[in-house]
Amino acid sequence: MRDPHDVIIEPIVSEKSFVAAEDHNAYTFVVARSASKPEISDAVEAMFDGVKVAKVNTLNRKGKRVRNRRNNTQSSRPTTKRAIVTLSEGEIDLYSN
Repeated sequence: MRDPHDVIIEPIVSEKSFVAAEDHNAYTFVVARSASKPEISDAVEAMFDGVKVAKVNTLNRKGKRVRNRRNNTQSSRPTTKRAIVTLSEGEIDLYSN
C-alpha cells in the first residue's frame, strides 16, 4: 500500500463541497491520477481517525485550454482526478481554522 499522503493530494474547499459535506457527509479530494477506489478509501481511513468510508466516486477532469495574450499561444491546465468520499460514520473537520 502506498503512503496515504501520496494518494490524497489535497481537499477541495468550495461552496458545493461544503454543502455536500453538511448534507450528505461526502467530502471531495484531489487524488493521484493512478489511485484506485480501494486505495482512496484506505488512505482516507488512515489519515483521519474514527472515519469509516461507505463509498468512493471518482472523476477525471480534463484541464481547460488557456490562451496567452502576449505571444498568442495556447496551453492547458493540468488534468486532475477527484474523489468524492461518502462516510458511513465519523466526520472530517476540513473547514475550521
